[in-house]
Amino acid sequence: MAIIPFDQRDGWIWYNGEIVPWKDAKIHVLTHGLHYGSCVFEGERAYGGQIFKTTEHSIRFRKSAEIMDFEIPYSVEELNAAKDKVVELNGGGDQYVRPVAWRGSEMMAVSAQHNKIHVAIATWAWPSMFDPETKMKGIKLDIADYRRPDPQCAPVHAKAAGLYMICTISKHRAEKKGYADAMMLDWQGRVAECTGANIFFTKDGALHTPLADCFLNGITRQTVIALAKENGIEVIERRIMPEEMTGFDECFIVGSAAEVTPVAEVGPYRFTPGNISRTLMDAYTNAVRPKSKAA
Repeated sequence: MAIIPFDQRDGWIWYNGEIVPWKDAKIHVLTHGLHYGSCVFEGERAYGGQIFKTTEHSIRFRKSAEIMDFEIPYSVEELNAAKDKVVELNGGGDQYVRPVAWRGSEMMAVSAQHNKIHVAIATWAWPSMFDPETKMKGIKLDIADYRRPDPQCAPVHAKAAGLYMICTISKHRAEKKGYADAMMLDWQGRVAECTGANIFFTKDGALHTPLADCFLNGITRQTVIALAKENGIEVIERRIMPEEMTGFDECFIVGSAAEVTPVAEVGPYRFTPGNISRTLMDAYTNAVRPKSKAA
């Protein structure tokens, strides 16, 4: 079945404080965010009509803009309310939520001190892609050629559109070779993350994950670390060299889109999805689902 292009869908989008029909949410081709990457965004999930960690995402959204030297002209509370409204208008249930902010068209050069900051929020249906048993088979990852940059060379702690250029290239290359995604190293050759998700490994019952000092400290990453500790699993955040993957037992990736997805291969390294992956996958599924109110 053909996928409907995103600019041809029906629904509602929140655009600069107004609810507009989906197909009317447009920008001019001479937009600074399009040419110079002055754009930040979030990726969130609504489950049963409720957005998971909505406030944390709104706070990060505003912080990303601050790192990119502009200010989102809406408060966290206003953003939360707008997201809830769009989820409701687009049918509730399980949805993906995409807030985005960018510099407009007033100036078209590297400098854009006086450009208007535009904000939009779109949502669309996004049910769980795989059942637990299918996920437990594990996906296969390539090892990307591009690396996560030195924090002194890029705004690595912002969820900025420009940082995803090398992610798209790396994922395309991986898919062409038959992989689901690619794992990226950092600029010093250490394990970093995947193109749109953080990565974890297990060894001797403990969880190991790279320090998030040159890439985004994902909200799902933070959630999974908390869930691991609640389940009595030791969490070790440290530098990980790629050759260490030989000694790890399990591997999984986490993100708003990926949720908790076990991994069977990373390049030449093999893993067997097991009890820790299953425990955290189930714990995360339970955490994101709205709790029914007592009668």
